[in-house]
Amino acid sequence: MAKNIIQRCGQNGLRMTEQRRIVAQVLEISNDHPDVEELYARASNLDPRISIATVYRAVKLFEESGILEKVEFGDGRARYEDADRDHHDHLIDIQSGEVIEFIDPDIEALQEKIAGRLGYRLKGHRLELYGVPIKRATND
Repeated sequence: MAKNIIQRCGQNGLRMTEQRRIVAQVLEISNDHPDVEELYARASNLDPRISIATVYRAVKLFEESGILEKVEFGDGRARYEDADRDHHDHLIDIQSGEVIEFIDPDIEALQEKIAGRLGYRLKGHRLELYGVPIKRATND
């Protein structure tokens, strides 16, 4: 299976215009969870001719093709991440909006245990934690 977004678009039979390639390239190098406006700003740095409507259409097409996954963290913004990434959970700082990805084997095992106790086998899940930073006193 192709690993990068542009290759997966080709495998899914999507016609890759120059501007779709730019959106895919921006997504590929993103280490965060950008919304369409952020993607547009980054893409327009690479090609000032790209329109926000083009970015919206590309994102929608990539999402419908299973290449992107939409995530919403309660701030009213739809954000996106590569659907082919390894499983991870999110901790969202509700003061700054920062999204921290993490993997915790204990949490994964507990979720499996709970599902089993309730008579289910998990096929997938999404965990989002919302918090504020703990203020730590410094003793300088």
